Amino acid sequence: MDRIPVCIHADDPISQLGVTAELRPRPEVRVLGTDETDEARVAVVVTGAVTEETPQVLRSVTARMSEARLVLVTPEIEESDLVPVVEAGVVGVVRRRDATAERLVTVLRSAAAGEGAVPPDLLGRLLDQVGRVQRQVLAPRGLNFNNLTEREIQVLRLAAEGLDTAEIAAAVAYSARTVKQVLHDFQMRFQLRNRCHAVAYATRNGLI
Repeated sequence: MDRIPVCIHADDPISQLGVTAELRPRPEVRVLGTDETDEARVAVVVTGAVTEETPQVLRSVTARMSEARLVLVTPEIEESDLVPVVEAGVVGVVRRRDATAERLVTVLRSAAAGEGAVPPDLLGRLLDQVGRVQRQVLAPRGLNFNNLTEREIQVLRLAAEGLDTAEIAAAVAYSARTVKQVLHDFQMRFQLRNRCHAVAYATRNGLI
């Protein structure tokens, strides 16, 4: 079994020692020293509270360990702080009261596998918040979380089905010129070479 290389970053020495002591004996985990952080697949960030500065702390950890996924251990997290920490790279959240060695290892394994691990009540609150942003902020502007307009999504999906410009224009009731402009703008924004490259990029990255 491959041991997961883990780096621990805490905002106080007692927390640093405590989490290290819990994880070091575990056969699933290899706790890294300060001179080995570039090997980390997961970084555990332990904080006494989530504050306005926390996202910046998380980004600084990511900057030092670009390949590492972040797991946040904190006593509690407010609904308003969920999206900022997720945007800063957090894929797993563990409340301190739940941070047993067993629970930490479970979350670390999920993070290392590219999966998220968030307490169910936090996940529900996060999804509610994302839904509100979509309904109240993005939808009125014709946008979604992919930063694509509904028009772009329509055109790219039809292009992915093999329709040519005239067929796409007929299907969505746009002019052929508009269809070409939509595709051109998408290609320029993401620096793509041509229509095929645009469709492949959008499909591979889950944009359509």
